[in-house]
Amino acid sequence: MSEVSIGRKKEKCENCTKQVINLFNTDVFQQVLLSACLSCDGCLSEDEGQRISQQNLEEINHVLALNKKCDTSKHKILVVSVCPQSLPFFAIKFQLDVPAAAKKLCGFLKIVGVHYVFDTTVAASFSILESQREFVQLYRRKHHDSNAMPMFTSSCPGWIRYAERVLGSLVTPHICTARSPQQIMGSLVKDFFARQQKLTPDQIFHVVVAPCFDKKLEAVREEFYNSILETRDVDCVLTSGEILHLMEQSKVAVEEVDSAPLDHVFGETTDPGMTRHEGCGSEGFLEHIFKHAAKELFGLDVQEIVYKTLRNRDFQEVALERDGETLLQFAAVYGFRNIQTLVHRMKKGKVPYQLVEVLSCPGGCLSGRGQAEGEGGRPDRTLVQQMEEQYSSLPVRLPDTNPEVQRLYQDWLDGHDSPHAQQCLHTQYKNHTQPPSQILNSDIQW
Repeated sequence: MSEVSIGRKKEKCENCTKQVINLFNTDVFQQVLLSACLSCDGCLSEDEGQRISQQNLEEINHVLALNKKCDTSKHKILVVSVCPQSLPFFAIKFQLDVPAAAKKLCGFLKIVGVHYVFDTTVAASFSILESQREFVQLYRRKHHDSNAMPMFTSSCPGWIRYAERVLGSLVTPHICTARSPQQIMGSLVKDFFARQQKLTPDQIFHVVVAPCFDKKLEAVREEFYNSILETRDVDCVLTSGEILHLMEQSKVAVEEVDSAPLDHVFGETTDPGMTRHEGCGSEGFLEHIFKHAAKELFGLDVQEIVYKTLRNRDFQEVALERDGETLLQFAAVYGFRNIQTLVHRMKKGKVPYQLVEVLSCPGGCLSGRGQAEGEGGRPDRTLVQQMEEQYSSLPVRLPDTNPEVQRLYQDWLDGHDSPHAQQCLHTQYKNHTQPPSQILNSDIQW
């Protein structure tokens, strides 16, 4: 791949609508932040670019190669955590259902040298539960805290990037502090699991398999780096497509792979099998928070949520009403064009919502370009529909009914409101609207 050329021509940025210096004209950069990248072209510092360039198959192959050498001081325990939104992709490619595809994927990863393979659903449960609790707390103080409402979800790194780099103080005070499922999984693996295995965090190399490229950006954030041990909560993010490419490189046919069950942080469990959270293609933060808030704040049990489509299927709202009064009004806003509309309304003070679930990919996480990109860079709609059907076939389990989560709150975090829980499950988002002084000038290859 040729080096990225730097030009100095100013042009209108179609994404953030600001005058920016167009530094990148390659397809590579489009992959760095997605086609609907929610940042300026110049938002990557040289240091960030260097760290992101290491998020590739070469890095995992390097770790596997070191593990085969005699010098055990350089050996790493290789852990792979798979996002539930990636599994339907493998189900379609393997022509299996999701549970069977997960076992085939696990079997393949064990063949190449991975020691443990986890599913990140347990981490998503933590993220949802912490978001629910935070929303209720914010709602109860909304009358004396101008920043309390609305609350924006924080699970999508593309959205967070845009909020911090472009929108700044308009939005950042309103972002939920709960870490994303990916980064909670990072804490779980490098903290609790490491101690269980009598390892230090730097002795584990933690890989996350995700549906989108923006997750690579999230993994290299400074707050998720341990400077003392020089290790990250998530060492490398690979997309679903990159893992499929690894299988193709290995010349291993799916039929030849022995199925293997996914691992659990507690070892053997009585887990009922693969489950999902509510929502048709993501983790369902809106639905879970809505039902929890209805019960906790108003004593109402909501069994089914009815969405009202506004501009399109990626801009919907839901309301809780009683005796003609609107008690709660939430919105789900997916894709950059709809996010622009939301921001425009915010600037005019016309946002009636207490919570907005924001995702940068139209259609949600299943449509991430790391697995759903088709001809010409557009989403493969047939593939996305097939993945939605596969994902919806999994049974729903509420986060607060998961015994593994409740056990981890006690054994790992010392309770729900402990300082350790705050440290491992939450973070802060900042205003970074000033562009970095050093701009990426490297050849990123994924």
